[in-house]
Amino acid sequence: FDDTSLQLQPGHVELEKYRYLYFAVTLTAYLLIICCNSVVIFVIYSSKQLHEPMYIFIAALLFNSLIGTAALYPKLLVDFLSEIQVTSLSACLFQAYLIYSYAAAEFTLLSAMAYDRYVSICKPLQYASLIKMSTVRKILFFSWLIPFTANGIGIILTYQLQICGLKMNRVYCNNYSIVKLSCGNILANNAYGLFVFILVVFAPLMFIIFSYVRILKVSLRTCFPHLIVFINYSVTSCFEVIGSRFEENVPHLFAMIMSIENLLIPPLVNPVMYGMKLQEILNSIKTFIWKQRRKISF
Repeated sequence: FDDTSLQLQPGHVELEKYRYLYFAVTLTAYLLIICCNSVVIFVIYSSKQLHEPMYIFIAALLFNSLIGTAALYPKLLVDFLSEIQVTSLSACLFQAYLIYSYAAAEFTLLSAMAYDRYVSICKPLQYASLIKMSTVRKILFFSWLIPFTANGIGIILTYQLQICGLKMNRVYCNNYSIVKLSCGNILANNAYGLFVFILVVFAPLMFIIFSYVRILKVSLRTCFPHLIVFINYSVTSCFEVIGSRFEENVPHLFAMIMSIENLLIPPLVNPVMYGMKLQEILNSIKTFIWKQRRKISF
């Protein structure tokens, strides 16, 4: 194994001309993501009335967003200020591991939230017995364990390949793009990639659809924020999986935008969507801000 440096090629973006503008916009977006997600997580953590399964799942989803953006933004900011966008193969694989694990965990966490809403709305009398805090902890544990373990095995398989190419036409490191740089047999990688897709994307997707078909018969208003987040994230994630394999037939600019949309929009929109739509969180945020203003005034 030779830890060769790989060159990332974002495409036909005029990086040299607008590098500082891109850096400023990206840095602002990253700081907003950190602040917005952290505020809602802290409010849920510090407010005892929000220590319920639904809000714990929301906090977990927002924390997962911080993991995903931490895998993308710091390296992206460095690339904007660099003459050549290069990275070591080890660092590239690690970034791909974090991004893939974040993306998969998003689906497993969304399916956990769908189950919570399904039981709450469709089986309200059984909610207390089915959704205990011990159950919530187990669900969260496996919601992260399965994606991080499954993707870790996939990265190990990629790590063992002989890499012959040095350039990737990507904004960030993508496991399949690294696999395509190999000059060896990638059958095992493709087969395992399909298995992981079924395990952490397709299966949760089917479960969420099933849950919401049942839920929508009962209530739409309570689940509207989660449904919007799920639709936005699933569409862009499926496009990324399919588009990365047929990128030659997709307009480059459109493919590039769609490939990072699920790392840009949900982490920024989720805290606003949940924080503003769910009255309990909104009231807790207002109370927290009011208390802080009183402390400052004194």
